[in-house]
Amino acid sequence: MYSLKLESLFNANGIKIGDLIRVAKQGAIYEGILLPHAQIGDKNCAVVKLKSGYNVGIEITEDAKIELIRQGQGGVIAASLEETSAQPSVQESFISILGCGGTIASRIEYMTGAVFPSFSPSQIVGAFPELSKVSAIRSKKLFSLLSEDITVSHWQQIAGEVEAQINDGTNGIVLMHGTDVIGYTAAALSFMVQKPPVPVVLAGAQRSSDRGSSDNKMNLLCASHLAKSDIAHVGVCMHGTSNDNYCLFHSGTNVRKMHTSSRDAFKSVNRPPLAKISYPDCTITQIREEGEVQTRSQNQGNTKFALEMNPNVALVYSHPGIKPEFFEGLSSYDGVVIAGTGMGHVPTNSFNDPSCTSVVPAIRGLVDSGVVVAMAPQTVYGRLSMNVYTAGRLLLEAGVIGNNCDWLAETALVKLMWALGQTKNPKDAKELMLTNISGELSQRSRIDETHNASETD
Repeated sequence: MYSLKLESLFNANGIKIGDLIRVAKQGAIYEGILLPHAQIGDKNCAVVKLKSGYNVGIEITEDAKIELIRQGQGGVIAASLEETSAQPSVQESFISILGCGGTIASRIEYMTGAVFPSFSPSQIVGAFPELSKVSAIRSKKLFSLLSEDITVSHWQQIAGEVEAQINDGTNGIVLMHGTDVIGYTAAALSFMVQKPPVPVVLAGAQRSSDRGSSDNKMNLLCASHLAKSDIAHVGVCMHGTSNDNYCLFHSGTNVRKMHTSSRDAFKSVNRPPLAKISYPDCTITQIREEGEVQTRSQNQGNTKFALEMNPNVALVYSHPGIKPEFFEGLSSYDGVVIAGTGMGHVPTNSFNDPSCTSVVPAIRGLVDSGVVVAMAPQTVYGRLSMNVYTAGRLLLEAGVIGNNCDWLAETALVKLMWALGQTKNPKDAKELMLTNISGELSQRSRIDETHNASETD
């Protein structure tokens, strides 16, 4: 991938990809790991990963001097080239790291410059030797996907492996997962693995491992310490700020990705996070009140595995101008979650304005045909209150459920998939939906410090 001239220079100095090199040019000295060259760009530029973690391209001109410092010090690059398979002994206490892909397990593909899932869990362990100071590690790759490609069947595969690891005596579980839909997976596992006897911690990264600003190491280390803690929840561990000072552990049914790329993109909604994990000492401080956090001893003997899911559920967002025909076209689904405006509204033409159209008859038709229709809020914070306005009352009369619920729209979607996997009876599914299973519903609202709106009981 480098020019023939540069390849010859490397060979003459005994330099290979992954070696630690020094380049002196015009009074400046660069030291770092020699990386492969992308398919595009100047082939006479050496690509070097500096100690800071950032990559730099150095044009190797006639006045440049290049020398080998040490062979095979590729760090993460070397780890991507060789699989390690060390597993804990039978008698040894261990935590399980399961790989599902995502940016946390990705690197740059140097032919195109694109990010793709690459590292297996054992390679991650090899790349971050600090993990061995946390616990003995059992690692297994379930699949290697960017999270937008994950389906219900993958959730079932993950839940099945979580059950298997628990039965094998793991002390805790870390799931490496892409951030785009990590909240959906966390919600699904919260219903499929209720009251786990050990922590089940999902961890992702907003920046891939080849970047100096990567958050994968800190998130993974904090998640691994959580996996050894007494907090027996399914949840998501990610950066709490844009700095490297602490992570937060969010309950799996209350977490949402709030930013496309910021390292502190994840927030707990309508609830505080479960815990704070300082870095680099990884001290864990519980945030929620006593009684709101499940522990190992509380969950011991009470764990329930319910892996059945029905993927035939849709999530739709109401918007100005949405047509009745749109809802009529949802009749092939077994369940529909409507992300409504305000406190749970869709266009209802409550005042019979000739220029407006009501979608209520179409929604009532879905309910009458046996489709379970649930309402969720489009807003980030707050709860539904469908008795306040005529629009909400018309929907309640049509058989839409969800009044007074404060679930996230994505959590309501996953829960309806799960409820319809437990029963085919719409009435029973509705009862499951309105029963708090894993902290997705609360009886009272509290003032949330992340926004200014006041909420009342």
